[in-house]
Amino acid sequence: MSTDANKKQFWKRNAAKVPGSIQHVYGAQHPPFDPLLHANLIKAGNKPPPATPGKPKKATTFQEFESITSDAWDVGDDDDELLAMAAQNLNIEVVMETANKVIENHSKQQERQRQDDETELEQREEDPQEDVAEDEEEDEEEEEDSRVGEGDVTSPEVSFASQSSPYTDGRLVKSQSEAPIGSPKDAAGEHASLHRQRSLPHRPPTIPLVARIADQNTSGTPIMTEREASRLDKFKQLLAGPNTDLEELRKLSWSGIPRQVRPITWKLLSGYLPANAERRESVLQRKRQEYFGFIQQYYDSRNDEHHQDTYRQIQIDIPRMSPESLVLQPKVTEIFERILFIWAIRHPASGYVQGINDLVTPFFVVYVFEYIEEEVENFDVSSLQEEALRNIEADSFWCMSKLLDGIQDNYTFAQPGIQRKVKALEELVSRIDESVHRHMQQYEVEYLQFAFRWMNNLLMRELPLRCTIRLWDTYQAEPEGFSHFHLYVCAAFLVRWRKEILEERDFQGQMILLQNLPTMHWGNEEVSVLLAEAYRLKFAFADAPNHYKR
Repeated sequence: MSTDANKKQFWKRNAAKVPGSIQHVYGAQHPPFDPLLHANLIKAGNKPPPATPGKPKKATTFQEFESITSDAWDVGDDDDELLAMAAQNLNIEVVMETANKVIENHSKQQERQRQDDETELEQREEDPQEDVAEDEEEDEEEEEDSRVGEGDVTSPEVSFASQSSPYTDGRLVKSQSEAPIGSPKDAAGEHASLHRQRSLPHRPPTIPLVARIADQNTSGTPIMTEREASRLDKFKQLLAGPNTDLEELRKLSWSGIPRQVRPITWKLLSGYLPANAERRESVLQRKRQEYFGFIQQYYDSRNDEHHQDTYRQIQIDIPRMSPESLVLQPKVTEIFERILFIWAIRHPASGYVQGINDLVTPFFVVYVFEYIEEEVENFDVSSLQEEALRNIEADSFWCMSKLLDGIQDNYTFAQPGIQRKVKALEELVSRIDESVHRHMQQYEVEYLQFAFRWMNNLLMRELPLRCTIRLWDTYQAEPEGFSHFHLYVCAAFLVRWRKEILEERDFQGQMILLQNLPTMHWGNEEVSVLLAEAYRLKFAFADAPNHYKR
């Protein structure tokens, strides 16, 4: 009786803090900066911030609340035991050697590409008429190929098929997504301005949010190289066994997962599915039924007084997400609203916080690809069968929940996890590249002002969706990928722009740069180099963020 009385007394004193209620949203665009809190973090290191003086009853109240909702973050699935057994580090020597080779090869390839571009420009200057004729001939071939598809619109995949092979003279050149695209109409004007543009970098065309070719490996039906086909066979053989070796699956997945097997691989590595193949179907059925049981139980309460603020904020945030062509489809919007609202209801310790909404998209897109071959940007999701949509929704919910279970302190009150991670990033960068660190200090740029979003959204606002999906392949494969390895990725990402940062000589210029980094044309190559550098930093500076480890 006393326990029931305490519960009633608690909810009466805290009418605003009910399960699923929206917490104070700091936002991804304008993170908070409290000098007092920041000072405490600097001094205390790994010590938790002290309770507010003069308000001891608040701490007691929260302890009551925590005990009532202590199961909110429990994973509690026996399926996770198999995954935990396989959570072992990769062979350090092998991966370090591979990382260094990736970085070295990337530098050589960039230099060769630069020389090729200069040679090509010089040749075009010498005989522009011949080049114009070649462009016209290529364009005619593209128009002829485009008639294979629906209508007369030239699709990127067809254009890619008409281009030359990515292998030239025994070496790998830039991906076709980064090749120049021209038309006969503007060819003459382009050649007339070649002399003025010789000193400028070769600017690639716009790449869609989810790429269409083999280099990006996230959508479409690309032409596979022998190496990609071999990797796919290795995945299929590993997944076809009665008990999947999760350790081997992690090793294979670290360097990227083929699109065809990415859905099942993500489900296994996230702990959503068991390693035993015979149990998978029954687990899927049970978890999907359980999710839609939550829908029946809770979703009608979204307009109740205690939940309407949460639901309204979710409705505001979803249209701001990307890719808009996908998210703004009414059917997709409804699915995202349900996923986020049910998650908030089931996790009252945090409720809904801005930034969580972005974490649904990669799972949703990957699981849509389990049922389609088309490009996701222009695909009408409502054309899928109802059963497929229900499966995609439930699987996205559970895998997002698994991810958030590992970074729960990012979204609880005052977001202490993010505060600690930003401080750890500052400490790490000061050791990796003191020049960049001192330069930002000189112009009073605080890490919290730009890195808050990096931690809150896991770099999703900084990278195209295709890069996020590739990045998450490695995060799923890396032990504590989202909660710990992400720190080193952020450090490598920041130092990647050291030249641009050092060129900015005022606070405003640096902030504009750091909040609008030029990654629009990034693909698998850039992400692979970033991950290789992050892995190198992880072992070179493993002792730096001591207070970051839990």
